[in-house]
Amino acid sequence: MRVYENWKDYELIDCSDGERLERWGNIILIRPDPQIIWSSGKKNPLWYNAHARYHRSNKGGGSWEMYKKVPDSWSIEFKNLIFNVKPMGFKHTGVFPEQAVNWDWAQKKIKSENRPLNILNLFGYTGCATLACMDAGAKVCHVDASKGMVNWAKENAQASEIADKPVRWLVDDCVKFVQREIRRGNKYEGIIMDPPSYGRGPGGEVWKIEDKLYSFLELCIQVLSDNPSFLILNSYTTGLSPAVMEYLLNVLFVSRFGGKVSSDEIGLKVTESGLCLPCGSTVIWEK
Repeated sequence: MRVYENWKDYELIDCSDGERLERWGNIILIRPDPQIIWSSGKKNPLWYNAHARYHRSNKGGGSWEMYKKVPDSWSIEFKNLIFNVKPMGFKHTGVFPEQAVNWDWAQKKIKSENRPLNILNLFGYTGCATLACMDAGAKVCHVDASKGMVNWAKENAQASEIADKPVRWLVDDCVKFVQREIRRGNKYEGIIMDPPSYGRGPGGEVWKIEDKLYSFLELCIQVLSDNPSFLILNSYTTGLSPAVMEYLLNVLFVSRFGGKVSSDEIGLKVTESGLCLPCGSTVIWEK
């Protein structure tokens, strides 16, 4: 399992009975996680001194219960970047901390190339991967179907003082955007994508990852340059194991461009137990 350690502003303190106990800067949150099927006692006193807890509703969604005053938004640092954190509906905060291992990998890969790179970040959310690539020296095109998420990503870039670096912020359906980029002849050396299991584009377009991913990757091949560097594909869909995604990229990318594919679960180190909580799967193709 790939894990990013020593992130001072984020910590998975403990996990038990279907919940995570997390520290975001100096704010302690408790959030549900259905894969936490064990009970390890909740011995850490912060379980009983958190700022807020998210409760799921039997009717779908849920709500935050505030135990202490929590800001509408606060900032955490990742290396020299600033991410704004906000307690959102459906338990999210605007940052998926397990992805830090992929942001770190992308930064190192971009810096090792020693050449200008155009990176396409699809389903870019609040821009953490975009900012990491910008800060490493790449020119980035950030695409997400949600205007609110793209605006949040811009806020993160401003807070990180890198908004003047070359970047395009686009609110668009990712499939339709890539189709237009093919027609326009625009090319990229790297692609990052974190597609949802299920979603709808701004025009009501339905996305179901098991049905759409193969054909979408075939499209993405057509916007890669003649000398591409990498593709990072992340998934939270249980049916798409690391081995399945690794096979997929071998079929589509290695046969065409050469290079190699690696895959693994990504996760978070749990302070209380010293174990790692799995949080998704990532497959990487690199030339």
